[in-house]
Amino acid sequence: MRFLKSSLLGSAAAFAAVGGAHAADLPVKKAVPIEYVRVCGAYGAGFFYIPGTDTCLRVSGRARFEGGFQPSYTRQSGTNAGDTSGYQGRMRINLDARTQTAYGTLRAFVRLDAGARTGYSGVGTSGTQQRIGQAFPGIGTDQFGRDQQFVNVDKAFIQFAGLTAGRASSFFDFYAHDFEFAGATLGSDVFSTNLLAYTATIGNGLSATLSIEDPVFRRTPIFSPLAVSPMLNTGSTQNFGVTNQPTPVFIGYTGGVPTRYSFIDVIERSRMPDFVGVARLDQAWGSAQLSAAVHELNVGNVANGAGTGTGSNVSIPHTNNSYGWAVQGGLKINAPFIAPGDALYLQGAYGSGAQMYTGYCAYTGCYTQATTTIQGQKFTQYFSDATVNPFTGQLEQSTSFTATASYLHYWTPEWRSAFFGSYGEQSFSQSARLAQGAIFNLVNPNGTNTFGGNAVGTPGTRFFQLSQALRDTYQFVAGGSIIWSPVKDLDIGVEAFYTQIGLKSGRAIDQDKSPTAYANVAGINNGTFNPATATKDSISQVRFRVQRDF
Repeated sequence: MRFLKSSLLGSAAAFAAVGGAHAADLPVKKAVPIEYVRVCGAYGAGFFYIPGTDTCLRVSGRARFEGGFQPSYTRQSGTNAGDTSGYQGRMRINLDARTQTAYGTLRAFVRLDAGARTGYSGVGTSGTQQRIGQAFPGIGTDQFGRDQQFVNVDKAFIQFAGLTAGRASSFFDFYAHDFEFAGATLGSDVFSTNLLAYTATIGNGLSATLSIEDPVFRRTPIFSPLAVSPMLNTGSTQNFGVTNQPTPVFIGYTGGVPTRYSFIDVIERSRMPDFVGVARLDQAWGSAQLSAAVHELNVGNVANGAGTGTGSNVSIPHTNNSYGWAVQGGLKINAPFIAPGDALYLQGAYGSGAQMYTGYCAYTGCYTQATTTIQGQKFTQYFSDATVNPFTGQLEQSTSFTATASYLHYWTPEWRSAFFGSYGEQSFSQSARLAQGAIFNLVNPNGTNTFGGNAVGTPGTRFFQLSQALRDTYQFVAGGSIIWSPVKDLDIGVEAFYTQIGLKSGRAIDQDKSPTAYANVAGINNGTFNPATATKDSISQVRFRVQRDF
């Protein structure tokens, strides 16, 4: 046994010696060098070189909590109303990649926003963003209308040699609710649209931009008294999308009097892009901007067939496309002579057939012909870019204007406040309302009403005087905030504002106090039903926010 152990040990030692000798003859393999991330100082703080490239990248983001309160004026059965609060948890991720080239900086920027929202629409949830596919509703019994998941590719654009291409904020915009939480003041704020633009830098801070932009994000529906709405009904999803939005027009006459009607589909088609032109000046004292836009309005054809009614059957002309337009002027004045960081915005806009460019719908809700954000609102505001004249089949544009002022003041480096206010109006021509009244009279004989709250009524009647559809309205907003930033990039703040919505003339049926009024047209006209009426409505809202940027 001892002899066996000695033999084994001796053999192992011999193999080790031989192996060591051979190993000494092999080439030594060098370790792969580690490429450490290097700081890129060419574009400011936070950028680093992507390993193996000459591209600099900055990763940043945001986390936010927001809660709010707004009174509700009704809990009537069937209204699904009575909320007073709303909540949001939001996130944002930014990627900013830049490379220096012989033509200047090549930049790509991507931003993803997402979040969960609950509660009162306009405080927690957002009907505006749900209508354009940026938010998705829960459909449970207690969730529909009060629960949303929000996801939006907020930015995804390339900039190179004056060119901007991709998803970005509209070049038309200027103030865009810069100092606000809720964005309740009136004014254009399309923060995500698809565009192709070229900016020429002239010198001394002056630049000019021509931008071709996606028209979908600037559309307010053409008025339809039938107003088919996308919604979920009793668990069914059959009516979740709208593929036909009928508006009645005259197609037959008897003795010169309209006696036959059919329908035009007023859903707008995507054909021409919007054209936006901007002149901008940026200097140490602040900024100034002039913006102009052209926006196409177009609808479908009249329905095939003989329509409904008696008399001759005429061929109504195809509805021609129409071009809306808008202009805007903005001024930002830096005020370090009051306190470092102070600034004042002034902005005004006017448009025809282009309500989204004036931003009159900013508080109440956009991408709809009419809506109410206040639960129990007395009457509905109408925002349509145009109506279809039922006699001619042609579009008649509405007009709107808005004016906004906003001031940011730093009390100390840690405490700041914003004070803001705005006023605006939207108007429909008197002939547009009279024409809609004429078609109402034919489609709804003997005091009936198949148009619901969108009914104008027969001209000359009491109901026509009190109906809400296509009434000229005004709106003003005033509010302020206080924000505490105890450390860099952390904001804790409260915002409150007041909004009033009113008619420019006359009175309208108070839908909250007289919810059956639009089903009693004959009674209103003959004096047996006297609805409550109103000239204005108002609301206040308070929001609390905690936000960390990184």
